[in-house]
Amino acid sequence: MQPQSQKNKSGHIFFPSENTHFIVSDQIVGENNMGIRDFHIKLKAFRVKRFFFGRRRNKWSANKPSWMIPISHGHHVVEHHVIKGGSDDSEFDSVVIQREQMDHTELWYFGIFDAEVGDGVTKYMQSHFFDKKLKECHMRKKGKETLKRAYLGVRTKIREALKPEEETCRIGSTSVMVINGEKLVIANMGDYRTVLCRDGVAYQTTGRYNLSAKRNWYSRIFSVRMIACESGMTTGTKHSKGSELVVGGDRIDSDTEFLILASNGIWEVMKNQEAVNLIRHIEDPQEAAECLAKEALIRMSKSNISCLIIRFD
Repeated sequence: MQPQSQKNKSGHIFFPSENTHFIVSDQIVGENNMGIRDFHIKLKAFRVKRFFFGRRRNKWSANKPSWMIPISHGHHVVEHHVIKGGSDDSEFDSVVIQREQMDHTELWYFGIFDAEVGDGVTKYMQSHFFDKKLKECHMRKKGKETLKRAYLGVRTKIREALKPEEETCRIGSTSVMVINGEKLVIANMGDYRTVLCRDGVAYQTTGRYNLSAKRNWYSRIFSVRMIACESGMTTGTKHSKGSELVVGGDRIDSDTEFLILASNGIWEVMKNQEAVNLIRHIEDPQEAAECLAKEALIRMSKSNISCLIIRFD
């Protein structure tokens, strides 16, 4: 099943899915107001605890079938942002959110792409992965291979389009596939990256992955030297020598709270743990994404600002 894409007025690409909202009401019955007072005290204490310690999935949620584990998400892209060179007419990033149902397998695909990458990766994934209707046992391995080919193909096209007088430019993108709420396939290119929050601790899923964090990738990490390309950079701006592509996998366990996908405009002004601490207590992923982007603006980030938050409830 190929979802119908939609574009909003800002040009972002979305593949919406149906969401179900449950409202539970509690009725307190009793002649004594003490019960109500105790309820409010407990509720206040719970909120304070949530603020300081964040939200963790309980054991019941962790043991549920994967298709019963809800995934919520929110994103924010700052438009008309003055970036390097003092220009505010640069093209902003695009955000892709897609959900596929293949037999008994639920597959989510999330991505943030700069203007140079555009929809090249998404189109390749659609025709070479999503339309293949693979079995779950083949999805993670095939997903890594396909993402790698997609990014390498985009790199080749950008390189061929460079004019002779142009040397290098910087491109950036980050993508995540969530398979049945249990497995992750992650691709990062350039200064865009994905950060996991596990029990309040930030884990960076890039080539600079912290081995002391005691988290291992499940298969080989593909590192490829990429050309440097960044939209909005003016002539004479110093370019980096290259960008790195990293494709790998991980698992979602009971300690996994949320993922942050963000552009270099976020990461150049705050560290991974800072970003996690800033939004961990915010339950609404849309509100969390807006909070993260606003903080990057306050800290006077000079690059494209875009972020996408994925929560595992």
